[in-house]
Amino acid sequence: MENHEPFLHEAIALSKSAVEHGDEPFGSLLVKDGDIILRAENSVYTGHDMTNHAEMNLVKLAAKHYDTAFLDHCTIYTSTEPCAMCSGAIYWSGIGRMVFACSETRLGEIAGIGLNVPSRSILQTGARVVSVVGPTNLQDEAAKVHQEFWPKHLAGHSFVGSL
Repeated sequence: MENHEPFLHEAIALSKSAVEHGDEPFGSLLVKDGDIILRAENSVYTGHDMTNHAEMNLVKLAAKHYDTAFLDHCTIYTSTEPCAMCSGAIYWSGIGRMVFACSETRLGEIAGIGLNVPSRSILQTGARVVSVVGPTNLQDEAAKVHQEFWPKHLAGHSFVGSL
């Protein structure tokens, strides 16, 4: 059985880094044959673009450097289950596998925001198979970053669009 923990720990570290840089707590990395080849973190605020989720940033980088045949043999590791937009981007990029620590459902319980559509629901509708692993035994560790961020971040905001 493959050990996903080192890569998920790195994704969680990237989520903490995103907060330190003034953004939301999400981090992703791309792995091929046990080697990290790309890293990305959320940059929705510093990049002034609400689509700059960690996974979108990673997919954009991957598309610039690799073709879909290569990406089919890669794994994207994410601190938190990708949203509907990011799941679609992962599908269209050609990435073959996704592993996440914290579920979209758990994020929704903590933050009370988002579309709350499981990534499997989106990916299973495609003609191409994307293997999905998660949530993992590191869900509590990944969720802790959200528990520390969202309550104070959302205080006084009635909906995501007002952020």
